[in-house]
Amino acid sequence: MKLTLRKAALQLHLWLGLTSGLVVVIMAATGCILAFEEELKHLVHPDRYFIKAVGDKKLSLSELSAKAEKALPEEGLKIKRVQLSSDPNRTYIFRTLKMDNDALTYWGTYLYYYRVYIDPYTGKVHEVEDVKHDFFEIVLDLHRRLLLGEKIGKTITGYSTLMLAIILFSGLIIWYPKKMSKNMLKGMFFIKTSASWKRVNYDLHNVLGFYAVISLILISYSALIWNFENVDKWMKNTLNGNAPAEQKAKSSIPSEEFTNKEFILNSIGQKVEKNLINKKSALINFPRTDEGTYYAELTYGNKQYQNEQYNIDQYSGKILKHQAYKDEKIGYGTALRERNYDLHTGSIFGFSGRIIYLLAAMIATSLPITGFIIYVNRKKKKPKKKLHIKNK
Repeated sequence: MKLTLRKAALQLHLWLGLTSGLVVVIMAATGCILAFEEELKHLVHPDRYFIKAVGDKKLSLSELSAKAEKALPEEGLKIKRVQLSSDPNRTYIFRTLKMDNDALTYWGTYLYYYRVYIDPYTGKVHEVEDVKHDFFEIVLDLHRRLLLGEKIGKTITGYSTLMLAIILFSGLIIWYPKKMSKNMLKGMFFIKTSASWKRVNYDLHNVLGFYAVISLILISYSALIWNFENVDKWMKNTLNGNAPAEQKAKSSIPSEEFTNKEFILNSIGQKVEKNLINKKSALINFPRTDEGTYYAELTYGNKQYQNEQYNIDQYSGKILKHQAYKDEKIGYGTALRERNYDLHTGSIFGFSGRIIYLLAAMIATSLPITGFIIYVNRKKKKPKKKLHIKNK
């Protein structure tokens, strides 16, 4: 006997929910903690992020980078990124990081990870942070990898997110009643608080799940893009259509010895500082290879995708590639991919979007729990099969 669409959706919803429920609870709960990570960090550690007095002139980027490298607790480490703010009261944040993607735990994944907070006017080091021990970094890894490393943890969270997406769509099918009536309509959108606890629990799952479903579908989609490279490429290429293929920028290695590294770095720092006017922040990634480039990203506001990106030749200082989010030549797939972080965090819809996503994540934390209670209650209701003994 063939199952109806509703019965098939119910079976998918039930068994995928039981399979992925615990992981979904962990991802949703950690997502709630990370929703306002930046604001909380500034509140808890103001001395890291803010300086006491604004100077007349900032030190050069090469000088600040040298001070940051000197402050690192391990010898031979090189600075790989710097974050700047248009706020004159903020520190520069230098970073060095190395990961082992074959490791099986969080502690093994990060071989080292340090942030150095420096006053850009005086060069004073405010703090050297061992990020491996940072509370929010541990929560972030729990959110992404369950503290089980890139291979195992990311695979589990990736497929759990895929299950969640199916659960959400199947939940919509179940949510819509077989026969519509006034009472049914009321039960679809409101929680009957005067009913028994079992009915309240059912309504918490059914009604709250409906209100959170759109946000959770968007969160799931953006997470799938990060977790499955083939899905990412397919979506990007499909939507880009006939748009020109992106070209990777490479530095031209000079034939003779290169001695102008500090000059190039300082000129990049000056250009970025100059272009920070009317923008919120910037980051500069340092070259990792001989053909690598300096990558500079200047962000206009709280939406990360609203930015300008530059690839700069590490030997000549020449801009090899420039891309602005307003550029009409960018393909739809590339534009959507650039918005993935903001889509995942809700910031694409502004501050209110972040609040809505936080509430949706709180609901998502509760859904596997209320769903499991519904499953247990229904199982208890099932009558036991009676054994009929025939007399011979």
